[in-house]
Amino acid sequence: MTTPQVMRAVEITKPGGPDVLCLTERPVPSPRAGEVVLKLAYAGVNRPDALQRAGAYDPPPTASDLPGLEGAGEVIAVGNGVSGLSVGDQVCALLPGGGYAEYVATPAAHALPIPKGMDLRMAACLPETFFTVWSNVFMRGGLKAGERFLVHGGSSGIGTTAIQLAKAFGARVFTTAGSDEKCRICTELGAERAINYRTEDFVEVMREQGGADVILDMVGGDYIAKNVKTLAPDGRMVHIAFLSGPKAEINFALVMAKRLTITGSTLRPQSDAAKAAIAAELRAKVWPLIEGGTVTPVMDSEYALEDAAKAHAHMESSQHIGKIVLKI
Repeated sequence: MTTPQVMRAVEITKPGGPDVLCLTERPVPSPRAGEVVLKLAYAGVNRPDALQRAGAYDPPPTASDLPGLEGAGEVIAVGNGVSGLSVGDQVCALLPGGGYAEYVATPAAHALPIPKGMDLRMAACLPETFFTVWSNVFMRGGLKAGERFLVHGGSSGIGTTAIQLAKAFGARVFTTAGSDEKCRICTELGAERAINYRTEDFVEVMREQGGADVILDMVGGDYIAKNVKTLAPDGRMVHIAFLSGPKAEINFALVMAKRLTITGSTLRPQSDAAKAAIAAELRAKVWPLIEGGTVTPVMDSEYALEDAAKAHAHMESSQHIGKIVLKI
């Protein structure tokens, strides 16, 4: 197969709303040492893409300026020093950027085999959410079997993944969501209790359960102080996003009295080695669960590459349940 010199891609023409995403042509990337180039079949659409589009989440200096942090496809080129991957292999991969395109380069250590029995469309939904949930809930938050776990935004791609993984590893799972229908789906995925935040107070609900041992929060704002009240003694609060803002006033006397840990992370700026370590843990501990059918991504919708703006508008409406993908 002859690789073309140029490819279709979606670029951010200027900071702004979904309409600033436009189809363009770019040179096909070549692999640097340690990298592979993928011919993408599908790319995942995620909140960080929207933040980058709005001008609030700049890519690392060496990354593509194109949005797109995950995808699935076929290896078509291999850089120097790569072992374990060959041209023709089908993989899904965490990307440094550039996923809204027909071809993308990424570190080979961030690529994982397509789980047995899964198609490329579903596999494209795995990397960003599974890397994020595993590294924050289990590696950083230290969630253990029997502990009470609360994830906010349970019907999102992150939420549906966190519910299933926490349940699979023996935790008691609680979540918040914005409608009774979303709550129903969260309980079907394994949540013991789904709290409609429009009609219930999650602080009171969790207090009745003894508090949360680990909270995964992507809301921020006034949720931060509420999370402190919600946590059980020795609880851990892990932040991954701030849809309602990153600033809050909290009572640190309560943090001290309950011996709480407040932490968080962003995935994209972490080193290649750190992401490779997450990938290795996923392959060893989570991929068998996916192949066994215990855990699976929840799919919301599919859009054509040229309809990336529509995909972003749908994601930002918060009407979706699970993942959104672009068909490349």
